Amino acid sequence: MTRSDADSWDLATSVGTTATMVAAARAVASREENALIDDPFAAPLVRAVGIDIFTKIVDGDIDMAAVDTEGTAQVMTDVMAVRTRFFDDFFLEAGRAGVRQAVILASGLDSRSYRLAWPAGMMVYEIDQPKVIEFKTETLATLGASPTAELRMVSVDLREDWPAALRAKGFDDTKPTAWSAEGLLAYLPPDAQDRLFDNITALSAPGSRLATEYHPDGGAGIADRSKMISDRWRDLGLDLNMADLFYTGERNAVPGYLEGQGWQVSARSRAEMFALHGREFAAGDLNATLRNSSSVTAIRK
Repeated sequence: MTRSDADSWDLATSVGTTATMVAAARAVASREENALIDDPFAAPLVRAVGIDIFTKIVDGDIDMAAVDTEGTAQVMTDVMAVRTRFFDDFFLEAGRAGVRQAVILASGLDSRSYRLAWPAGMMVYEIDQPKVIEFKTETLATLGASPTAELRMVSVDLREDWPAALRAKGFDDTKPTAWSAEGLLAYLPPDAQDRLFDNITALSAPGSRLATEYHPDGGAGIADRSKMISDRWRDLGLDLNMADLFYTGERNAVPGYLEGQGWQVSARSRAEMFALHGREFAAGDLNATLRNSSSVTAIRK
């Protein structure tokens, strides 16, 4: 289903399906030998969503090596493991630096509020569409999970006035904040990407931190790669053209845009992030777009 300005979703439709797919990758990555991450909630959340292919993947009923001879699924699992570790480490480092307020934008099935060792006094805000927030909150409660920080859910679409909704939940823009925009930007039109960073900047006291990603070709390259992946998923019973979910078109480069907003920015390439954790990023045409992506961190001056 092609995106529209007023579309919405749950975790089994449209953009929400990709959140469930990412959680399935985290579940698989968590049980690997020498795993980079440990997300005990990923598999139960995927099962609760109920998309058959992802349930079978987390339960080990689908042998991805047998159906994915080009190794696409393994690359995606590795990418999600490294990406998850990047954002995990970002939040933990922010906490060690004294930041006591965090905002997870488009949180999806992310479970950091329940699994990270947050410092005492940490306030975490999660923002996502109401259906997504409701499902995750109820499912984790059923699992008996408790947040490891003070958690406040903000049920609002990022196309709406989310800064007002965030403030209404008690957010204090005079305190430094750790922000994450993970796996989000390609799902935003170029002008919405700029507005997102404008809003974050306006809400960020000096000393605030931001972690996100930068794809030099915006959503175009990701969309092309996703179409090929979607063809493989379709053979396994998932009829979703992921290429329809991304916004293409020229957009501002994230590092430069943030620097222009008064942030001190650093970036590492995908290959550098893999090497940091003792992994090698695989060569191949399918992986070219991902190879050019960067992990970006920034500190508000």
